[in-house]
Amino acid sequence: MLIAVAGPYSANTEEQKQSNLDAMNAAAAQVYLKGHIPVIGVNAALPVAIMLPQNDRRDVINEISFAVVEKCDAILMIGSSPGADKEREIIEAKGLPVYYSIDEIPYCT
Repeated sequence: MLIAVAGPYSANTEEQKQSNLDAMNAAAAQVYLKGHIPVIGVNAALPVAIMLPQNDRRDVINEISFAVVEKCDAILMIGSSPGADKEREIIEAKGLPVYYSIDEIPYCT
């Protein structure tokens, strides 16, 4: 499965943003070890966002992240935030699995 990994990204400091991103990437590595393809919308969006004016970045991060999640077969929620919750809603609306723990994700056979 193509599994989105979602959690909070936005924070008051760059260090906290990086810590949040590191947590999503660590979870994505665990998804991969279960035989699935993990994707993180923020990872796809950040290279574009940093090339834009500061006031446009949040919108592009959300737009790209939501578009990426739209293509996924499931989502792993590692935390809640407005953006992560919207990503979960995209998956729920399609009737696809929402996982809250890596242990809930089956191994790919």
